[in-house]
Amino acid sequence: MNSPANFPTKTERIDQALRAGSLGDVASTLAEMPPGDVAYLVSSSPPDYRALLLGLLDSEQEALVVNELPDELRSAILMDRAPEALAGIVEKLDDDDVADILHELPEDVTGQVLAIMDEQYRQRLQTVLSFPDDVAGGLMSTDTITIRADLTLDVVLRYLRRHVEIPHNTDNLIVVNRTDKLVGLLPIRTVLVSDPAVSVREMMITDQEAISANMPATEVARRFERNDWISAPVVDETGKLLGRITIDDVVDVIIEEADHSLTSLAGLAEEDTFATVWQSAPRRAVWLAINLATALLASSVISLFQGTIEKVVALAVLMPVVASMGGIAGTQSLTILIRAMAMGQINDRNQLWLVGRESLIGLINGILWAAVVAITASLWFDDFTLGLIIACAMLINLVTAGFSGAGLPLLLQRLNIDPALAGGVLVTTVTDIVGFLTFLGLATWFYG
Repeated sequence: MNSPANFPTKTERIDQALRAGSLGDVASTLAEMPPGDVAYLVSSSPPDYRALLLGLLDSEQEALVVNELPDELRSAILMDRAPEALAGIVEKLDDDDVADILHELPEDVTGQVLAIMDEQYRQRLQTVLSFPDDVAGGLMSTDTITIRADLTLDVVLRYLRRHVEIPHNTDNLIVVNRTDKLVGLLPIRTVLVSDPAVSVREMMITDQEAISANMPATEVARRFERNDWISAPVVDETGKLLGRITIDDVVDVIIEEADHSLTSLAGLAEEDTFATVWQSAPRRAVWLAINLATALLASSVISLFQGTIEKVVALAVLMPVVASMGGIAGTQSLTILIRAMAMGQINDRNQLWLVGRESLIGLINGILWAAVVAITASLWFDDFTLGLIIACAMLINLVTAGFSGAGLPLLLQRLNIDPALAGGVLVTTVTDIVGFLTFLGLATWFYG
């Protein structure tokens, strides 16, 4: 593995060779780099360079590099490949990685690729493909080493030595009975340091909970994080062993979830940084259209008080203050709730408490900043009534922001709508409308 210190040197060499048109030097440098580094280089390049870099890889390295690419980019690269070429790529990968790739392809293409593979490998893949890719069964690998509880450690050692290699991230051997039901786990370190005459049954551990094949991927990631697992067995509803999940698969889940949350808060679906203009523009246009609709809704509230604004011009100056403060406060509460959801901390026991807490925080901040803005507006426009109006509007809007910022994501989750994607637009709309309505409504009442 190359150290971080010399990775930039190789990328600089590739850049220089590309500028000089020396593709042979580019190919030789790429061949020296680990697949993950090449994948990072490809995903960080514009489309034309991506095709060029991938075309300079040999078939085995290309398969490993494609496997390391982000899902969207990987799908785009493989979509136009012939089934025979796809089969040549996936046969060099672990079955859980193959399942990830095949999940992203059209069903007819997946069927053609599976038909090319040998029967035994196809059956293993179909076990993983029978599960969605966002549950444990879709993450798992069927490549496991299983043993029986009545063996001695000496027999286990001799059995391991017969393998040319063992699966990556194998920290435990999986103990099963004659019907392949999970019995326990035998740590590799225990095999190495214990008396060879001792039986597996005496040394195995039985307190590590197995992962259900239908457990959501995000919950799997939380289990790994809480327990510091390197691998974990996956079982069906009867306790029969289906495969195992390893830490590298969990890291991918964590990165995908973090990326999804970040882009969703900006109203974006997952987007390739170097996607073409024609790919990115339509995606963003959808959420810009939604935002425009909500902005027009807020503007329609303002139009109801056009006469009051014409009489008291200062209202037009101060309106954005109320809406902006509410929007920021609502986004703060929304972010806290979405983060708690991502960490699996939300349950029926604490939902109302969180909504109440965020509303109370809105009340406290509302009192503080209402006083500040009241004094500011009174001195600025020499109008105590105006200061009182904006203070009341600010207080009401900040309480509303706390309540909606905490309550809306919980409601969206119950409706099976992604809170990270839709929450920001809705919270901003609510705080804008409430801010304008209270500020201008109170002004109309006071100045009636």
